[in-house]
Amino acid sequence: MTHSQPLAPHSFPRRILVAVEAYSPQTITEALYALSQTAQPCWIPTEIHIITTERGRDQVRQALLHDGWLTRLCADYALPEACSRLDFHLITTQQGKLLWDVRSEQDNEHTADFISQQIRTFTADPAASVCVLLSGGRRTMTYYVGYALSLFGRAQDRLKHVLVDDCYFFLNDFYYPPPQSCWQQDRDGTPFDAALVEVTLADIPFVRLRDGLPQALLAGSATFSDTIAAAQRRFAPPRVHLDWHGAALRCAGVAVPMPPVQLAFYAWMLQRHVQSQPPVRWTDVEEQPLAEQFLHVYRRLHGATGGYEQAAAALQREGMGKSYFDERKSSVNAALKKALGLAAADIYLLHPHGGRPVTRFGLRLPVEAISFR
Repeated sequence: MTHSQPLAPHSFPRRILVAVEAYSPQTITEALYALSQTAQPCWIPTEIHIITTERGRDQVRQALLHDGWLTRLCADYALPEACSRLDFHLITTQQGKLLWDVRSEQDNEHTADFISQQIRTFTADPAASVCVLLSGGRRTMTYYVGYALSLFGRAQDRLKHVLVDDCYFFLNDFYYPPPQSCWQQDRDGTPFDAALVEVTLADIPFVRLRDGLPQALLAGSATFSDTIAAAQRRFAPPRVHLDWHGAALRCAGVAVPMPPVQLAFYAWMLQRHVQSQPPVRWTDVEEQPLAEQFLHVYRRLHGATGGYEQAAAALQREGMGKSYFDERKSSVNAALKKALGLAAADIYLLHPHGGRPVTRFGLRLPVEAISFR
């Protein structure tokens, strides 16, 4: 059995080539030629997806399918049938209306959201490696697709840019170097052998921010702006707000839902931190027992509702034991990571302090970042 390796994108069973297109369908055939013939190791897509407008689709379809340039490329280099098929994804508004072109500010917003969702979908499959082509679209389209890959891309995903000499740009008869000599004329009328044209596929490095995004954004349909905001939270100063009356928690301006017992546990830890009390371990003996401290916070936050009576009965019977403490701590951290993303959540987590066997847990937040209502 072959196992796919993140640093070997060609080893993945599903290989997705994604291109944004406007007026230069040549970049698709040039990239496919370079990926399959000159790249080391070669990366042959199992599917090709084109993100474009109605106008862009018509141009790509005419050149690559009706005029047959894609079929010729596949025949010349014995590429698999999958390389001769194109899946079009036409940019739409939130109301489902197709865009003819990207011109207005509103068109750009729709384009950003649409491209972001497409890249999120393509990168959701762990059995796939995704290669995004940066050439071919309007500048805003290429910006958005590159940024989207930075947000959602994984170790096995790549960002590429195809390059040929300026004199070969947008020639009606040059779509890739053929395997045999074929003389043509460039824009200045100078003859050249198309078989000798060098096509370069540059690998564009990009920062992968995926691990910093909340799971809800990776699985949902958030807008491009919402996703950017989530990625930026990891760089913002930490802020925690606990609403005693509303029994609600917000971190970095984001609501963090927790069941009553977990919220009470975190509120207890926040209160200890603000009062300059040290990190705590379930075995610690303090003037007021740990179970009593926790129940006092629980009752203040939820009153006699939210399972308070059950929690009080369990703690009065058994005290604050290891199992109870560890379960609450782990559940709190899991809720923070789910709401904020792994990277952004780190500063808000209940962290270990000291080494085993006497590890204690508490916050590393600056006290001034915490506010109570």
